[in-house]
Amino acid sequence: MPHIRMIDSEADALTELTLQQQRESARFYDLLLDEIDRAAICERSEIPSDVVTMGARVTFVDEMSGAERTVRLVYPAEADIAEGRMSILTPVGAGLIGLSVGQSINWPDRGGTEHRLTIVAVHQPG
Repeated sequence: MPHIRMIDSEADALTELTLQQQRESARFYDLLLDEIDRAAICERSEIPSDVVTMGARVTFVDEMSGAERTVRLVYPAEADIAEGRMSILTPVGAGLIGLSVGQSINWPDRGGTEHRLTIVAVHQPG
């Protein structure tokens, strides 16, 4: 697994959100909690701009299909995939958090099929 970094306040919020939702899909939420556990937790000022954080616009490639997508990673209440806003509580969203440009991760989709996601670009909000 690649080394990932998360902003401290985002890690706290994601942990709380995940624990609240865990009853619905235990396997997926366990994966997200594992990601939070293995992340180097930092203050926002310590996170490089090429790291995927909440609110960042991220371009990634699914190495399995060759498809490239650009989405903004958001909390569930803001999610609207038709508008390019992907929830952190989707399998792909959870796989992207904390990665930086050039890093890849093998991550399952909702059906359990594993995909290799590679970060191409990250644009921070604001």
